[in-house]
Amino acid sequence: MTSRMRHPYLDHPGPIPFAHRGGAADGLENTAFQFRRAVEAGFRYLETDVHATADGKLVAFHDATLDRVTDGAGRIARLPWAEVRHARVAGQEPVPLFEELLETFPEARWNVDVKDEPALRPFLDLVERTRAWDRICLGSFSEARVLRAQRLAGPRLATSYGIRGVLNLRLRSWGVPAAVRRSAVAAQVPEAQSGVQVVDQRFVRAAHARGLQVHVWTVNEADRMHRLLDLGVDGIMTDHIDTLRKVMEDRGVWV
Repeated sequence: MTSRMRHPYLDHPGPIPFAHRGGAADGLENTAFQFRRAVEAGFRYLETDVHATADGKLVAFHDATLDRVTDGAGRIARLPWAEVRHARVAGQEPVPLFEELLETFPEARWNVDVKDEPALRPFLDLVERTRAWDRICLGSFSEARVLRAQRLAGPRLATSYGIRGVLNLRLRSWGVPAAVRRSAVAAQVPEAQSGVQVVDQRFVRAAHARGLQVHVWTVNEADRMHRLLDLGVDGIMTDHIDTLRKVMEDRGVWV
């Protein structure tokens, strides 16, 4: 495992296990209940997503709308927090404010996908106000959004690549000249995309040669977890937290 810019966020002995949305397999994704279950299972790193409500409150939620996983409806960006707070994930658990999660789980580290542009400033303001820079890694499919965040926050903010950065790193791994952003600390990628293998030995070597960790999402099968760890990846994100813990315990890398 290697990192040119050893950000405090990466201070973990061995491959990092991430609870994706807290462990989405249980159906209560991105809720305080599910994150608590992951923390009690020994997970130190939690993955989530953030959106801003119409009045600027930052909520931990994956989709742009409430419809898929809650008993509410509508686009979060068009709804006030007073309305979003009444929605229940799977009809049971409230949608949490990200600030409340930071407070509730003070030892946890968060991998956060900032889903849309209106959430970026409230997110950075929150991290500054809570002095949580060492506990956060920001990611986004939008490389431009991550770049804006990096320019605003500087090196105190850990970031991963967006789609363009991952593509350029993949090209570099094949020996094709391509620019890669040096301020990132990790490439967070799917194992494969649209039938094309993303993570292989060449990709891992190219990332490590540039001081980057490789975190792979979303991996739910034990055989895939073993295969990726054999390749030397630095982190795995999973919906099935019990499976990942068992795999890492069997390999002697669970901390």
